[in-house]
Amino acid sequence: MKNIVIVGCGKGIGHATAEILSEQNKIIGISRTINPGVNHANITFHQMDILSGNLDEITFPEVVDGLVYSPGSINLKPFNRLSIDEFKSDFEINVIGAVKVIQKLLPNLKKSESASIVLFSSVAAKLGMPFHSSIAASKNAVEGLTKSLAAEFSAHKIRVNAIAPSLTDTELASNLLSTPEKKEASAKRHPLQRIGNAEEIAEMTAFLISDKSSWITGQIFGIDGGMGSVKL
Repeated sequence: MKNIVIVGCGKGIGHATAEILSEQNKIIGISRTINPGVNHANITFHQMDILSGNLDEITFPEVVDGLVYSPGSINLKPFNRLSIDEFKSDFEINVIGAVKVIQKLLPNLKKSESASIVLFSSVAAKLGMPFHSSIAASKNAVEGLTKSLAAEFSAHKIRVNAIAPSLTDTELASNLLSTPEKKEASAKRHPLQRIGNAEEIAEMTAFLISDKSSWITGQIFGIDGGMGSVKL
């Protein structure tokens, strides 16, 4: 049974990932949001804001085999209405939080025989999309971090990959999917004519954490209904 740390397990993709992975692994979950559904016997939950919290307060296993960092942001505004503080906030949530927990757990990950880190980008890092300048900037940073760490950590047999979803039906995207009309319009923007769900992204996350993906590192996986690569 492996030890997997999931940051952002309180809801959305992180929660769905914890549910899948907890069946065969021990999960150390960290989230600023308490979710009553995170109650599997194999899940130890810690309520903490990853940016302001002190990770030294959590007792991690000596060996950590997997790390999933799933917090994110959707801050869509015209460029001239985005403040510098908003750019900083998106960068901190998406990049600095990941850096903080990776630096904390790197000694534990090095002790694993087959460690894996999964980060999250966005289809907006690949496509130029209006009103996405802040999120696209921070998610491109995630992709650069993914590839750089994959190279740096390969000597320790630590794999690093990222998933780049399109719009997914989670609480984070609730404002964009708040009416049937909005859902239909969003679905039609995708070649597969629907939006994604958290469980689909979580299944890919679980695969990348598992030994089934042991020869995969430094990759960005677009799970986006074809939006990032198909034009109809």
